[in-house]
Amino acid sequence: MTPFTKAALVVAALALAACNNPRGGDDYAYGGAGAGGIASTALGDPNDPASIAYFNQTIGDTVHFTVDSSDLTEQAQIILRTQAVWLNRNPGYSILIEGHADERGTREYNVALGARRAARVERFLIGEGVSADRIRTVSYGKERPIEACAEPRCWDMNRRAVTVVSN
Repeated sequence: MTPFTKAALVVAALALAACNNPRGGDDYAYGGAGAGGIASTALGDPNDPASIAYFNQTIGDTVHFTVDSSDLTEQAQIILRTQAVWLNRNPGYSILIEGHADERGTREYNVALGARRAARVERFLIGEGVSADRIRTVSYGKERPIEACAEPRCWDMNRRAVTVVSN
């Protein structure tokens, strides 16, 4: 066996070993899920009205916007009022409001639009009694789509603000 063949076999073996998950199964079950590595168990019981899971699943963490707009629809206002009630009942939580846009337009335009959307949600929640010191905002523009496709259904889903709750 030539030195080159031996080296190739070693590289192949190392590559296969790197792909192995020693715990077996899915990393999501071990807290590797989400942008911050938060396991679903950290969100609490979705049946517990004071849990983040309840907020996400029952209250709703997302509001949508129309094209090129940061105006809140009637449906968005209903969701945000419900969010505000939950946040006011659970003062131990802080929130990050993420502003998003669809894929059309320049990066700069969409970051600015996402910022306006996040700021609009922030102002609404403050107006509903949520303390401003519990709220942060960020704009991702078009950088974090829910679904990437050049179709109206994708654009509709991606024009949004998401309220991310944390302890």
